[in-house]
Amino acid sequence: MSDFLKNPLSSGSSADATARKEALMNQVRSELALTNAQELINKMNEKCFLKCVTKPSTSLSSSEETCLTRCMERYMQAFDIISKSYTARLSRESLEPRL
Repeated sequence: MSDFLKNPLSSGSSADATARKEALMNQVRSELALTNAQELINKMNEKCFLKCVTKPSTSLSSSEETCLTRCMERYMQAFDIISKSYTARLSRESLEPRL
């Protein structure tokens, strides 16, 4: 078994165990962020395609291109607003005393 996967309490210093735990947490956060970004792009593609491409063919018409561009921009703006609001809410909640 690799040293990274061993129980951090079984060997090494407390600082070493903390560093390994933090590295693992950072890796998990990165993977979650990547998964969320992929899901956002997939949903945006799916929804905008269904909305804008009424007759699929080998190329997009100029109106379809314009529609797709606007749809994706709005989708990203909405995601940005929601993300900022959610982050602000989490920050506020973390500062409030727990009952």
